[in-house]
Amino acid sequence: MRIHPTAEVSPQAQIGEGCLIWHQVQIRERATLGPNCIVGKGAYIDFEVSIGRNVKIQNSALIYHGVTIEDGVFIGPQVCLTNDKLPRAVNPDGSLKGADDWAVSPILIRTGAAIGAQSVVLPGVTVGRWAMVGSGSVVTKNVPDYGLVWGNPARLRGYVNPLGQPFSPFKVNNEHMTCPDFDWQAIFDTLDWEIIEQ
Repeated sequence: MRIHPTAEVSPQAQIGEGCLIWHQVQIRERATLGPNCIVGKGAYIDFEVSIGRNVKIQNSALIYHGVTIEDGVFIGPQVCLTNDKLPRAVNPDGSLKGADDWAVSPILIRTGAAIGAQSVVLPGVTVGRWAMVGSGSVVTKNVPDYGLVWGNPARLRGYVNPLGQPFSPFKVNNEHMTCPDFDWQAIFDTLDWEIIEQ
């Protein structure tokens, strides 16, 4: 484990073996990072965030309370994972909002997913296994496993395999498209066909 001297890591955070924490990172209390994670310059990881193993978090990413990130996830530069559906600084009476004045809406980023640079994932969203979110997207709805989304709001544009290669789940000449380098059938068997057929 290597933590840059300018990083602020709470003594109550749990940092796994082999993690690299770079310049000016802030990791709050009770955050947990699994083994072999890399956290880039200026990233912020809020309290009680849960991060799996082999996760890459790029420079200036913001990961707020209520977020769970599974193994092997890529979080691009300046990504923001939010947690408040109704953000306000003050209550109607003008008093400053406190921890008890709002409800956390959790975000789940599943195994192997990739969130492109400067994307925003809104509260309550799940990004599926091995899904890919294009840079600059605003993700307002759940993304299916292997889904490829981009835009504002992000829309399902296709599917990718765990290597990031696009593929079509639709049949061509009564056969699924195949690739000699990858077991596409294993992916087809896990897809949510109700979403695809919409």
